[in-house]
Amino acid sequence: MSDQAIRNGLPEPLSSAVIARLEQHIDPYLEQDIVSAGIVRALELDGRRLQLGLAFPYPCKSQYRDLVMALTEKLSDLDEVDEVECEIGLAVPAISAGSIPAIPNIRNVIAVASGKGGVGKSTTAINLALALSAEGARVGVLDADIYGPSVPIMLGVTDFRPVSYDGKTMAPAFAHGIAAMSIGFMVTEDNAAAWRGPMAAGALVQLLEETQWPELDYLVIDMPPGTGDIQLTLSQKVPVSGAVIVTTPQEIATSDARKGITLFNKVNIPVLGIVENMSYHICSQCGSKEHPFGTGGGIETAKRYNVPLLGDLPLNLTIREHVDSGQPSVIAEPEGEIAAAYREIARKAAAALLARSEPEPSLAIEITSD
Repeated sequence: MSDQAIRNGLPEPLSSAVIARLEQHIDPYLEQDIVSAGIVRALELDGRRLQLGLAFPYPCKSQYRDLVMALTEKLSDLDEVDEVECEIGLAVPAISAGSIPAIPNIRNVIAVASGKGGVGKSTTAINLALALSAEGARVGVLDADIYGPSVPIMLGVTDFRPVSYDGKTMAPAFAHGIAAMSIGFMVTEDNAAAWRGPMAAGALVQLLEETQWPELDYLVIDMPPGTGDIQLTLSQKVPVSGAVIVTTPQEIATSDARKGITLFNKVNIPVLGIVENMSYHICSQCGSKEHPFGTGGGIETAKRYNVPLLGDLPLNLTIREHVDSGQPSVIAEPEGEIAAAYREIARKAAAALLARSEPEPSLAIEITSD
């Protein structure tokens, strides 16, 4: 929206004074002022009440309160204004993924990948999806690990079986406010899928395209480890908007993570950043901070490939216990430090998606009261 369109809601010179103050507020994730970033959508003066309409292009619901307080403070010294009222909404744009057709009802696809297994990728994918949802977005998750699906256990929906109401598509499971689909819903726990690479990749595409997804701002895909057929098929047939790479600090993990980054770079999928899992351990007895897997691997890889380090997470028993119980950390302890770390990662990843891609024209703006 143009500066002039915003100003039309206020008389001069008040509009210039308001815009100047709003331009002083820098969004910490977009690294732009909120006017230049297009977040300010409307300004009106109702008597002596200044009304602001804001729409964020990435989910950050937990930041609204501090934002309102900061803007109220910036605008409270204007002689014409006695009260400031903010209405804040979310308007996530669809990010173009090249020439690959978009998936109906899905604006953006984020792949969560790792070069090797055992680094906590699935745990990260699930908590990332739940954190995006907690920050206000509409979110789904696709379990693309055909050989070892874990999403049903992590979301606590192991008894779910997909149902088709039209004979063409399957309804996803719903858990903790997000939609989910997994081959694990169709293959029992005791029956492993014994498929060759191309067959597994085809099953993934079929699972994605034949699920009746609701309207989603983000579909998070939990990728299998490695850089094989499934990853290549994903890049060629699925409109992936960006990828998040999960690693642990030691060299053997970061070496494989770099291969994953190289693969996504070759197929023109932006890497949104790196999450370093098991970065440190806090001793439950003495409180000392230890680094059982070494230090610096995540940040060194991020610097080497010029991508952000989205966050680091501890080696913590409760993270494993939460997903094993079907109550991931973002749900089990929503006010805890671990949930806060995942929400920070979610905000950074969503903002990085905007920074590294050209958004398509967004849908109608939804403004709701804070």
